[in-house]
Amino acid sequence: MEIYLVGGAVRDQLLGLAVKEKDWVVVGATPEQLLAEGYTPVGKDFPVFIHPRSGDEYALARTERKQGHGYHGFHFNASVDVSLEEDLLRRDLTINAMARKPGQTLVDPYGGLIDLKARILRHVSPAFAEDPLRVLRVARFAARYHWLGFRVADETLALMQQLSNSGELAHLTAERVWKETEKGLSEQDPQVYFQVLEQCGALAVLFPELARLRGVPQPAAHHPEIDTLEHQYLALKQSALMNLPLTGRFAVLVHDLGKGVTDPAQWPRHIAHEERSAQLADTMAQRLRATNDCRELGVLTARFHTHCHRALELKPETLWKLFKALDALRRPERLEIFLGACEADARGRAGLTERPYPQADYCRAAANAVRQLDIAALRAQGLDGAALGSAIDKGRIRLLKEHKSQWSHPLH
Repeated sequence: MEIYLVGGAVRDQLLGLAVKEKDWVVVGATPEQLLAEGYTPVGKDFPVFIHPRSGDEYALARTERKQGHGYHGFHFNASVDVSLEEDLLRRDLTINAMARKPGQTLVDPYGGLIDLKARILRHVSPAFAEDPLRVLRVARFAARYHWLGFRVADETLALMQQLSNSGELAHLTAERVWKETEKGLSEQDPQVYFQVLEQCGALAVLFPELARLRGVPQPAAHHPEIDTLEHQYLALKQSALMNLPLTGRFAVLVHDLGKGVTDPAQWPRHIAHEERSAQLADTMAQRLRATNDCRELGVLTARFHTHCHRALELKPETLWKLFKALDALRRPERLEIFLGACEADARGRAGLTERPYPQADYCRAAANAVRQLDIAALRAQGLDGAALGSAIDKGRIRLLKEHKSQWSHPLH
């Protein structure tokens, strides 16, 4: 029995990056041997075990053979005679197909180190095209390592295009697509994830709402980049620079989807695109089975982002309606992420990435102002039920009027 460190841990060690988790492959062993040594089995489709002390994953060396559609359409062979080289051959990218024993020489049969130094994401073998999930994985790696200068090899991109055109992507479950997209959105350059998917034709298959934005113009005065999908990519980059959480990044992703279905006769204007965006954001989130918090904030941001952009001009009554829709007083963290998503939208425009966004501070201060309403005093007047609710609304609108007048003072 021989044990090797494999995959991402080897790759990131060679890149000088922190290793978050370690995966090991076991060559020349049976499941019974690992069970006898105290390992805990966890693999459903093939033999994977958890080390009794470190908690790391140990998988028996295996080969794969395509026998159906989608991510699960494989037959696995994990017999004791499967070699390390055979196990590495089934992996997706050459930079993920390296192994080493602790303190020993690198095992690199497919040129991973050369590609690592050249900053290239290249498939290991033609078998890459048997697994449609790899289209998303490569896009995610491109987003993760874009800052280091990595790019997808032309021949790998061609295989990804082949997969996108084959209909295989349709066999991916929503859960798998969302899991990869969730990771892609969380990377340092989330826009690259979607750019690579667009390059290989997968964006139109998996995210048609986004793909429709390509070539849709916007007014140059507000959007020097003109193209709506380019604006989308710029805004996503801003969301990462602002370190927004996943919910905020998803909100940025879906905030302008309605522009993709604007009547071309109205271009470059997009009247009432907010409501169309909200409906499409909800549809896309449900199809992807995105988390509820992502779906809810995505829909709210799509519907109300232009309210936030015009916050300094809004009537106090309208601003209070926005706060109520966001449940801003009870959920201040959601208000904060909403403001961040709107700021990323405002800055996600060619040449305007450093523009100030006083609207966010205005809304924060306005929310603090309405929190000062003395509800106990209203109850002491004998108000309850609908009468109390009406008095609270009026009181908070009054506070917003005061806030607006004070904010307009030259000191601000």
